[in-house]
Amino acid sequence: MEVTQVLLNAQSIDGAVRKNAEESLKHFQEQNLTGFLLLLSGELVSEEKPVETRKLAGLILKNALDAKDQQRKVELVQRWLSLDGNAKSQIKAGLLKTLSSPVSDARSTASQVIAKVAGIELPHKQWPELVGSLLSNVHQLPAHAKQATLETLGYLCEEVSPDVIDQDQVNKILTAVVQGMSASEGNTDVRLAATRALYNALGFAQANFSNDMERDYLMRVVCEATLSPEVRIRQAAFECLVSISSTYYEKLAPYIQDIFNITAKAVREDEEPVALQAIEFWSSICDEEIDILEEYGGDFTGDSDIPCFYFIKQAIPALVPMLLETLLKQEEDQDQDEGAWNIAMAGGTCLGLVARTVGDDIVPLVVPFIEENITKPDWRQREAATYAFGSILEGPSPAKLIPLVNVALNFMLSALTKDPNSHVKDTTAWTLGRIFEFLHGSAVDSPIITQANCQQIVAVLLQSMKDTPNVAEKACGALYFLAQGYEEVGPSSPLTPFFQEVVQSLLTVTHREDARESRLRTAAYETLNEVVRCSTDETAPLVLQLVPVIIMELHNTVEGQKLSSDEREKQSELQGLLCGCLQVIIQKLGSSESTKYLFLQYADQIMGLFLSVFACRSATVHEEAMLAIGALAYATGPDFAKYMPEFYRYLEMGLQNFEEYQVCAVTVGVVGDICRALEEKVVPYCDGIMTQLLKNLSSNQLHRSVKPPIFSCFGDIALAVGEYFEKYLMWAMSALQSAAELSTHTAGDDELIEYINTLRNGILEAYSGIFQGFKNSPKTQLLIPYAPHILQFLDGIYMEKDMDDVVMKTAIGVLGDLADTLGSHAASLIQQSVSSKDFLNECLSSEDVMIKESAEWAKLAISRAISV
Repeated sequence: MEVTQVLLNAQSIDGAVRKNAEESLKHFQEQNLTGFLLLLSGELVSEEKPVETRKLAGLILKNALDAKDQQRKVELVQRWLSLDGNAKSQIKAGLLKTLSSPVSDARSTASQVIAKVAGIELPHKQWPELVGSLLSNVHQLPAHAKQATLETLGYLCEEVSPDVIDQDQVNKILTAVVQGMSASEGNTDVRLAATRALYNALGFAQANFSNDMERDYLMRVVCEATLSPEVRIRQAAFECLVSISSTYYEKLAPYIQDIFNITAKAVREDEEPVALQAIEFWSSICDEEIDILEEYGGDFTGDSDIPCFYFIKQAIPALVPMLLETLLKQEEDQDQDEGAWNIAMAGGTCLGLVARTVGDDIVPLVVPFIEENITKPDWRQREAATYAFGSILEGPSPAKLIPLVNVALNFMLSALTKDPNSHVKDTTAWTLGRIFEFLHGSAVDSPIITQANCQQIVAVLLQSMKDTPNVAEKACGALYFLAQGYEEVGPSSPLTPFFQEVVQSLLTVTHREDARESRLRTAAYETLNEVVRCSTDETAPLVLQLVPVIIMELHNTVEGQKLSSDEREKQSELQGLLCGCLQVIIQKLGSSESTKYLFLQYADQIMGLFLSVFACRSATVHEEAMLAIGALAYATGPDFAKYMPEFYRYLEMGLQNFEEYQVCAVTVGVVGDICRALEEKVVPYCDGIMTQLLKNLSSNQLHRSVKPPIFSCFGDIALAVGEYFEKYLMWAMSALQSAAELSTHTAGDDELIEYINTLRNGILEAYSGIFQGFKNSPKTQLLIPYAPHILQFLDGIYMEKDMDDVVMKTAIGVLGDLADTLGSHAASLIQQSVSSKDFLNECLSSEDVMIKESAEWAKLAISRAISV
C-alpha cells in the first residue's frame, strides 16, 4: 500500500477519490492494525514526506488511541495495551524523534500523540522513561525541539491525572517549564510553549504551592511573564493566573496587591485578549468567594476558620472604577452578534459578580457613574451607565436598590422608546428585565410596580417588541419576568386587563420575518408560555381561545411538503416551540375541573397533531412533543387509553433512543405519566415497556443520568398495575438490588455524590411503588424475601451520612411502606434494623416538614406492624 499517496488522496477535493482513499485506510486498519500504525508513525517521522500526509498520519494515529465516546475510548485503550510490544516501542521511538523535526506541524502532531500514548501507558506503569527522556531534551537541543518538548509536557499534564506522576518528576517538570519561561530564554516560541505548559501543570503543583519559597518563585515567574513583549505570552501568563485563582485561592494573600496592579495595567493598556484574561482573574476570585460565602452562610464569627479572604471587599475601591471604565469600550455591532465577547461585556459581567460578592457595598461606588453618564450625548456613556445599573441588581438588598429603581424607572421606560441609539435600547430592555427579575414579586416588600405605572410599563414593552430583533428579544425577556412576578397574586392579577393584548402582541412577534434573528421567536414563545402559566382563573376563557390558534399553527408545520435539511431543522424547531406552548396550556387548563371539561373537546385533535409531529421524523422522537403528551395523559386520565395503540410505537422509539439520552429520559418520565393516567389499563403495554427498561438498565451505552428515572418508573408501573407486577418482580428486584449495592459504597467528588443520591432516590421510589402496589393483595408474601435486603440498604445509606433531604424523605417513607404492606411478617426484621430506631428518630426531629411528616407516618406503620 503506497501510504503517502493514499493519505494525499484522503484530502483530495474530488469526493470519489477521497471516499476511495478513506475506504482503503479503513480496510488496512481492520486487516493489520499493527502494520497500519507502524506505517503511520513511519510517515510522521520521515522528513522526506510532504507535511500534509505527515500531519494526517499523526491525526489518524491519535484517533486510534482516543475517542469522545467513553465506551469506544475504553475499547481503544485495551486495543493499544494488547498490541505487540516491539511495534509499540518502535512507534514511540519514532514519535520522540519527530519532536526535533524542523517541520512545526509534524512536531506539534507528534506532541499530541505522545501525550495520548502516555495517557494510556503511564497509569499502567508502562513507559516509565518517558518523562526523563523529554526532560533531557529540554536542556541541549535547538530551540524548535525545546519548544516541541515543552508543548509535549503540557499536553502530557493535560492527559494524565496528577497521582500518576511522582513528586520527584513533577518537580523536574516544573523546573524545566519555569526555566523555559524565564526572561533569559531568548526564543519567544520556547517561552510561549513553557507558559502554556505551566497552565496544564498547575494541577500537579499542590506540594510546590504549599512550600513558601517554591510558591513565591512560581508566582514571580508568572507575574514576570505577564510583562513579556510578546502578546501571546502575556495572554498565556494571565490564563495561568486565572487558573491559580481558583486552584490555589487560599494561597493568594501575599500576592494580591501586585496582581491587582498588573491586572489594572493590562485592562487599561493591553490588547484585548490580554485584558479579557486580566478581568477574568477577578471574575474567578468572585466565583470562589461567592461559593465560600454561600457554603458557610452568613453566620460565622470573625475568628472562625472560614476560608474567605474577602479579597473583593478589600479591592472594590480600586476594582470597581477600573471595571466601570471598561464599560465604555463597547463594539459597534455587539448586540447583533450572538457570540460577541469584548472588554465591555467582560467588565459588566465581572461587575455583576462583584455585586453578588459584596452586596450593598458596591452601590455607592456605582451610583455616581450612573448619574454622571446616563444623560450624556455620547451613546457609549448612556449605554455604559445603563449596563452598570443592570449589572448591580443582583446581590445588594432590595432596601438599598428599590429607592434607586423608583427614581430610574420612568427614565428607563422613556429611554426604551425614545433613545435614538439601538445599543442603549437593548441594554435598557435588559436592565428592566433584571429589575423585574430581582425586585418584583411576592418576596419583595415594597412594590415597584403599582396600578399607576403598570399600564405604562406594559405599553412600553409591547411597543418595544416591534423594535429591531435584539431589542425586541430583550423586551420579551422583561415581560417574562414581569408576568412571573405576579405568579402568586391570588384570584386577580394586575396584568389581567392587558392579557389579550399581550398575547396578541407576542403571537405577532412570532410571525415577524426576522424572528429567527437574536433568538426572537424562541423568546416570544417562552414569554407567551410564562404569561399563560402565571395567569389567573379570570383569564382562563382567553387561554381557551388560544388553543385553536396554536393547533392551527402546529397543523401548518406538518403539512406534507418535501423539505431541504435546513428547512427541516427550522420546521422541527418551530414544532418544538408550539408543542412547548401547548404543554403549558394543557397544564393550565387541565388543572381546574371547569376549564378541563371545555379543553378536552380538543384532545383528539391535539393528540393527532403530536402523532403527525412524530411522523415528520424518521429515526428520532420529538422531545417537546413527548413532554406535551405526558401533560395530555395527565389531563385526560383513563381516557388516554384510546390513544395508546397508535402512540405506543413512538413511546418504544423514545425508550430506545440511547444517542439522544435526554429524549430517552423524557420518554421514561412520560411512561410514568401514562401509568398514573391509565392505572390498570396500562397492563397490555407493560411487557414491552418493562422489557425495554430492563434492557436499558443493562446497557453500558446509555448515559448514567437516565438510570435513576428508570427505577422510579418501575415504581410507577407497580403502583398502576398492582399484583400484576408479579411477572416482572424477580427481574426488577434483581436490577434494584445490584444498583442499591453500587450506591452505598462510594467515595467521590460532589458531582458523584449528587448522582449517587439521585440514583438512591430512584431506587427508593421503585421500592415504595412496589410495596404500595402489592398492598392488601394476597400476593404480598412474594415481597417478604426481599425485605432483609431493603432494610440493609436503608441502614447502609443511613450509615454513609451523605444523603440529601430528598433521599431522606423517600427513605423513611420506604421504611413506612415496608411496615405497612408486610405488617407482622416483617416485624422482627424491622426491630433489628438501625433504620427503625436511630434513622427514624433523626427524621422525627427534622426541621424539614416533609421529612417529619413522612417519619410520623412510618412510626405509626411500624408500631402497627410490631403490635400485631
